[in-house]
Amino acid sequence: MPGDCHYLEGNTNARRRVNHLQDLLEKIGLEKERVRMFNLSAAMAGQFVEMANEMTEQIKVLGPNPLRNSQKESEE
Repeated sequence: MPGDCHYLEGNTNARRRVNHLQDLLEKIGLEKERVRMFNLSAAMAGQFVEMANEMTEQIKVLGPNPLRNSQKESEE
């Protein structure tokens, strides 16, 4: 479905932005897996639920933002 978007190149632009964001996350010391993109149609509710659950589990495994804790420590 990449490139098959009602808004012309909307999903290909979004993919490029997600890839850029993943690069930025790695540069600041976070896991790029904290951001993902899925291409789905409105008729794919079942797959949406699966992917949302998968993403939730992935975030639980990664844990809280480690930069947030170091920021609090530096403020104290």
